[in-house]
Amino acid sequence: MRILIATNHSYMFYRFRKELVETLMQEHEVILSTPFVGHEDNLKAMGLRCINTEIDRRSINPFKDMKLLKTYRKMLDDIQPDLVITYSIKPNIYMDSACKAKGIPYVTNVQGLGTAFEKPVLSNVVSVMYRSALRKARTVFFENEENAQFFLHKNIISAQQMKVLPGAGINLDEYPYVPMRDDGVCSFLFVGRIMKEKGVDEFFTAAKTVKAEFGEKVAFDVVGFYEDAYKETVDHLVADRVINFHGFQTDVHPFYEAADCVVLPSYHEGMSNVLLEGAATGRALITSDIPGCREAVEDGVSGYICPAKDADTLYDTMQCFVEFPESWRAEMGRRGRERMEKRFSKDAVIAETMKWLGTTNG
Repeated sequence: MRILIATNHSYMFYRFRKELVETLMQEHEVILSTPFVGHEDNLKAMGLRCINTEIDRRSINPFKDMKLLKTYRKMLDDIQPDLVITYSIKPNIYMDSACKAKGIPYVTNVQGLGTAFEKPVLSNVVSVMYRSALRKARTVFFENEENAQFFLHKNIISAQQMKVLPGAGINLDEYPYVPMRDDGVCSFLFVGRIMKEKGVDEFFTAAKTVKAEFGEKVAFDVVGFYEDAYKETVDHLVADRVINFHGFQTDVHPFYEAADCVVLPSYHEGMSNVLLEGAATGRALITSDIPGCREAVEDGVSGYICPAKDADTLYDTMQCFVEFPESWRAEMGRRGRERMEKRFSKDAVIAETMKWLGTTNG
């Protein structure tokens, strides 16, 4: 088969889907349409044909979106794929619409609802567009059950189209278990874009209070890009020695290994890869009680779940974690690793994906 994959971010696609592509390429010709924003050389080195496709991920300009739809239509005419797989909202809507019009089989991945579904007017518009685009989809993959039920409730898809997988899964060889360091410091780690939707306001508020209470007995490491609105906040927190800011890092392994607990107080996720990576490394988790986060944690066993947008409860939870003996923190990390092995293995996710794609010979 000739398979065309459309997504909106080459860096993220390589990080979390390269193993699926490698599996597909064992039996099929695979072509990737994506904006080039990192790792495109790695993708090409796999033998993958990559098409640099411009997508403005945040724009709601209809002229730009119609241009993208036209680009996808021409791409389908040129490539003549046997199957199309899409990821993220704009490829899901516009590539799927083009496939539907041309009678080309397609499969869709909904990686989370995102901010579009938090605004009533925009949510209604996106729901209508998704309903039209997904009408002929062979399968619609979701990363958590509640997102799938939302699409069912909105009559965007049918139950026969729906398949829930535990995100992209976690490569347990790439993220091996590493025992926690017994250094007398309780280290919290935040990995992700520094933006409101990731819960950084609550994280920073809680961190300031915990740091004031425990001083050098705690550390807060922050890894990731910050949006311009947070530059001043981050600079002040660094100057006040509340956080250690490391910026964007291509290799996050050393940061997981140095941490005792990974904290992600996000407002919405599909399935948080940060939590899966942290737990696979053997680190306790503190995260929001939302779809895409709570699935990664057994509350009170491998970490803790807090209400989203609640800085006070986040502080209370982090304070309690600091006061735990290091042996219990380490035990929570070991149990998190066991959870990843039982429920989130990437090999198992890929095998299930291949079955639903109908791309295997067996």
